[in-house]
Amino acid sequence: SRAHRPRPQAPAQAACGGHGAVTRFAILRTAAKLLIPAIMLFALYVQFHGDFGPGGGFQAGVIFASAFILYALIFGVATARRVAGPRLVRVTLALGVLLYAGTGLAGIVLGGNYLEYSVLAHDAVHGQHLGIFLVEFGVFMTVSSAMMTIFFIFAGQDVEQAAEEAPE
Repeated sequence: SRAHRPRPQAPAQAACGGHGAVTRFAILRTAAKLLIPAIMLFALYVQFHGDFGPGGGFQAGVIFASAFILYALIFGVATARRVAGPRLVRVTLALGVLLYAGTGLAGIVLGGNYLEYSVLAHDAVHGQHLGIFLVEFGVFMTVSSAMMTIFFIFAGQDVEQAAEEAPE
């Protein structure tokens, strides 16, 4: 039954055949190894410079998740799940929401309104900077984790469907 099933291959391996496949796959892997850190660094740039120009938590979260999605497409979904496992992604997703909500509640506890940042520090300007940073970082964590979860769910359905349709 299981012994007769073909072994699943990485997408790049399945798409390429013959001796040239090794070379093309090596080129993809090498390019990905160069691009993924740059994509992650750019996501952090967008995150931390969002108050000076276009960007912020949502955009940075999508860019950061795209690095993991590229990793999964090149190195395989199973390998990507070992790097960012489902438990880590779920915890990060929840922590992002809690950070956002907790920043709002901290404003209430300190005598202000929900998401009133000026009460978070000794002066209003520092409080605004701190509050915006915390909220945007919470959005970053939530969006990147949500995008990775969506990708892994869809990628997992493809694997499960292929296993169900394979003859035994």
